[in-house]
Amino acid sequence: MSLYDLALAPFVDYGFMRRALVGCLALSFGACPLGVMLVLRRMSLVGDAMSHAILPGAAVGFLLAGFSLFAMTIGGMITGLLVAVLAGLVSRFTPLKEDASFAAFYLSSLGLGVLLVSVNGSNVDLLHVLFGTVLALDDPAILLMAGVATVTLTVLALFYRPLVAECLDPGFLRAVGGGGGTIHMMFVVLVVLNLVGGFQALGTLMVVGIMMLPAASARFWSESVTGQMAVSGLIGIVSSLAGLLVSYHQNLPASPAIILSASVAYAVSVLFGRVDSIAARSIRLRHHH
Repeated sequence: MSLYDLALAPFVDYGFMRRALVGCLALSFGACPLGVMLVLRRMSLVGDAMSHAILPGAAVGFLLAGFSLFAMTIGGMITGLLVAVLAGLVSRFTPLKEDASFAAFYLSSLGLGVLLVSVNGSNVDLLHVLFGTVLALDDPAILLMAGVATVTLTVLALFYRPLVAECLDPGFLRAVGGGGGTIHMMFVVLVVLNLVGGFQALGTLMVVGIMMLPAASARFWSESVTGQMAVSGLIGIVSSLAGLLVSYHQNLPASPAIILSASVAYAVSVLFGRVDSIAARSIRLRHHH
């Protein structure tokens, strides 16, 4: 089998493969840089919680209008933001830390969402919502993902410094009157937007994987935040490409194949990355001895 047959033919021959690739590229451009910020904030699992928080809203949209992109997107946005605000309030007014309150809300959201879809839909509908259908993306879904990526990159470009400052030292922005609360809320809205945009492709259970795995891997390749964002986007794109090709040639489900490709990239980064990987540390130790 030639390299063309292996890597290019599926995308040249089949429109659904091209659509899947375009959707995943848009997702990587928007979600991966935000994943870097979640890692910086030590809020990696909050991304997971948020991805489940969109499930009940998407489920209500599905119950009211079937697989309507508009209804499921609006529903997901509402519940995602609601859970973010409620978890923030619980952590502010009670001794419970933000991650614990997010965990409580995410488990409730997941239970409610699965229940809602199961009551009126079939098992296939439930699998569609939880794991996505990246190989069945239509034009509106791709336009939504591209729009979300455009908004995300624009906001990151305009508010880059306050967003990073708020990640590294939330108290500093408040102290200098930089509107820390507003910046934090803007960041949360971007996270929810990307999760809602991406869940059409990868499902509510998998979408957080493309946000967090490349971001966690990037930490082993670059020391600067900008560098990590660029590397995470690149890893997201390569993982999407590899996952789609593996799923095509081996006849495997696409969403898990993409996430497992990102997991392989993470394992390679931990072992052989340029910064603080196992290999880099052992070389440094050898130099010291």
